Amino acid sequence: MLPLCVALVAWVACAAPDQDPAAPALADILSRVAEEAEVFYQNAPKALAQETLEQRALMPASHFRPRIGKAATEAPKPHLQTREIVSEYSVGALRESESGALVEFRQVVSVDGRPVQSAASARHALSLGIHSADDRLRKRMIEEFARHGLVDIATDYGTILLAFTKRGMELLEIKPAGEDRVGADIAQVLTWRQVSGPGAALEFSGRRSARLALQGRLWVRKPDGLPLRVESWAEHADGERKVRDEATVDYVLSSHGFLTPASVVHRHLVDGQLITENLYRYDAFKLFTADAEIKFTEVPEAPAPAQK
Repeated sequence: MLPLCVALVAWVACAAPDQDPAAPALADILSRVAEEAEVFYQNAPKALAQETLEQRALMPASHFRPRIGKAATEAPKPHLQTREIVSEYSVGALRESESGALVEFRQVVSVDGRPVQSAASARHALSLGIHSADDRLRKRMIEEFARHGLVDIATDYGTILLAFTKRGMELLEIKPAGEDRVGADIAQVLTWRQVSGPGAALEFSGRRSARLALQGRLWVRKPDGLPLRVESWAEHADGERKVRDEATVDYVLSSHGFLTPASVVHRHLVDGQLITENLYRYDAFKLFTADAEIKFTEVPEAPAPAQK
């Protein structure tokens, strides 16, 4: 007799008959993942962290060519550009969003080691931005982020765990795919694919933006189903070129009891060639109301002029 398939807010494939009896059932895994995604949704907007982005991008060859010497006879070659951006980072919901989806906000602290503003000022601006979040403000923040010489900016991968809420799983096709390791942890691997819905990552490239249907793999800790890693990729045609964006997001359990992103590695490839690599790293997340020490102080009134 074929093993019984269990559906949990998503279409899932039957587990193999010889599945390890010590491993959680697939329905239990998905239930734990959905629970962690919901806890992330409720708590992530209350927290912030310092984010360090290292970007390596293959830039087009310069149009300038020397008129004399050996260099004049050689075709200009593409060159590698590197950038390091340190920002204060958090997530929040847009007021105009009907879905209440969380999006990423950043305030830049330094660029290639050169200070832009203090961390305290960045946290203050970040907090104000989250509380007055709307699409126009977010676009301005993203465009400001890109003005620091960044290319092929990919955002919102840090919140990809939200694709696995109960509601999000209704838009996914999920199947078991064996075991693997994430660091010292033995993990069960699930493949996933978006079948409908607007939940794809939002990618900004210059002033263009597009939502792409995603697919990938999910790693969960074998003993208890805790999500450890989410991998995603999407491909599309740009004229005659084949464009692929792929990302790997590692999550850790914070000291506050909910999952937070530890790192994001995003790669942008064109016709199989790596054009841009973005490596995001996050310090331990702090709570806005506790250890972030964000304070709003009123400007003192000017003293009354002295009587003559």
